[in-house]
Amino acid sequence: MKRTLAFLMLSVLIVFSAGGIEMQKVAPVKNVILLIPDGTSLATVSLARWLMNYESGEQTVNKLAIDPYICGTVITHSSNAPIGDSAPTTSCYMTGYPSLTGFVSTYPPADPENDIYPVDPTRAYRPLTTVLEAARWKFNKATGLVVTCEYPHATPADCAAHSWQRDNYKWISPQMVHNNIDVVIGGGAAIISEKEIEYLKGKNHSVYLNDIEKMRNDKSTKMWALFGKRTMSYEIDRDPAAQPSLEEMTRIALGKLDKSKEGFFLMVEGSRIDHAAHDNDPATMAREMLAFDKACRVAFEFAKKNKNTAIVILPDHGNSGISIGVRSREAYDRLSKKELFGNLSKYRMSASELALRINPKRVKHPEDTIMKYTGIRPTRSDIDALNAADTARLKDWVSRWMTAQTFIGFTTGGHTGEEVFLAAWHPQGHVPSGVNTNVEINAYLCALLGLSHKDLDALTEKYYAPDSTLFDKNKYDRAIITENSETFLKVTNRSNKREIRLPAHTNLVIRRANASALPDTAYAPSVAIHVDVNKQFYINGDALKGYLDKP
Repeated sequence: MKRTLAFLMLSVLIVFSAGGIEMQKVAPVKNVILLIPDGTSLATVSLARWLMNYESGEQTVNKLAIDPYICGTVITHSSNAPIGDSAPTTSCYMTGYPSLTGFVSTYPPADPENDIYPVDPTRAYRPLTTVLEAARWKFNKATGLVVTCEYPHATPADCAAHSWQRDNYKWISPQMVHNNIDVVIGGGAAIISEKEIEYLKGKNHSVYLNDIEKMRNDKSTKMWALFGKRTMSYEIDRDPAAQPSLEEMTRIALGKLDKSKEGFFLMVEGSRIDHAAHDNDPATMAREMLAFDKACRVAFEFAKKNKNTAIVILPDHGNSGISIGVRSREAYDRLSKKELFGNLSKYRMSASELALRINPKRVKHPEDTIMKYTGIRPTRSDIDALNAADTARLKDWVSRWMTAQTFIGFTTGGHTGEEVFLAAWHPQGHVPSGVNTNVEINAYLCALLGLSHKDLDALTEKYYAPDSTLFDKNKYDRAIITENSETFLKVTNRSNKREIRLPAHTNLVIRRANASALPDTAYAPSVAIHVDVNKQFYINGDALKGYLDKP
């Protein structure tokens, strides 16, 4: 009884309150744009702003596009830990439920001694409907993802896939393809399979791999355009002739999605701020944040012209413990803008890319390359240290050396647990303020679409029902089988011999009227998720049982 009451109390919190704004008073809008700068601590925003200010040469404090709309902060966390990675933190924004490290929009198993909110152990590993999925299923809105990481990475996956293993792209990629997202622009040209491309083209999507001109000239409303083998290049390394900026990708996506009569949901991620933070690469972090801010400017311009669009901007977590000022450099608090940011401004290449260019085993005079891309000539002792460095960890040496030439400090190369900033815009001014939890952000996103958290739960019950509860053992034969490395759910009606096979992580339905009939292929309204831990498929059973029960 106590556990049930706790769940009800949490539900009330989710539905009625977020950062001091009552959800019933939030006017729904036609379009929602969610922008996430991955792994962005507030000091990273400050660093980007100061670098922009220094490089402008003006005697003023220039403001970022997001600055007028910053309205609060967000506490992000996993289900059982105050510090989370991208998978459970974005998952919470999208589903309303915190989850475990590595879990993509999937209900967590219980950890009673550590769970921050009550967790129902009977729901463990169940896929959870996301805001993006709800926008399409409930309102037939167009959907889009724009990222600079590979498209099945944690944050975009949290919008349109479900897995307890964020790195299992063999599960996640087909889910995202078969979830019928209208527009996807990002990294991962070497990840998508020919089979997945064939499916997309069969659903009237244009598909472009490393082809910037065809992407730019495409006139369709449905398009996947992928660049780079996995991630796209950092902004500081990007070749504009080969890869688009996040700003351009956002503009193209909005142009296509805006043609939907029912509206759209778009998630834009500045994915690689997080990667640069893991590398402790301050110049790359700042450039990635500035590139993200330009994408935000595009979103604001669209929303103000459209007048029926809301924008939410927030990181999923902090990263690196970055500070402007470091104890090892005396009197740093008295330094001018030039002294603080001058060297940072000279950097023209990321630490990871520079490490590839100066490998001592390949380059005779690495000091010349370092000078070319940093504007600073290393000392003899620097070169001796470079030559002695482990070539497998050369990137770490380069990051430390580049950072040492600045007054920037780091406490870690991992995620951090401080609150992150929140910025928002609503045509009627209905924005959250103050300190919010990640659960409350989901409530706000739902309210923008005219949904409640109960609606998400109802959609989960419909589209992600455990198959073992759907098929009466006295009437149907059910089995999970693996053939040619593919896993299927096979269900047969004993009386009429009708059969369906559901390939895992797709929306395909392979049907047979009887054992001797040729199979045909149909499409379910949602993807069939296979969870190997509990040997369960999660499916939309109503549509499938209708076929099996035909006379």
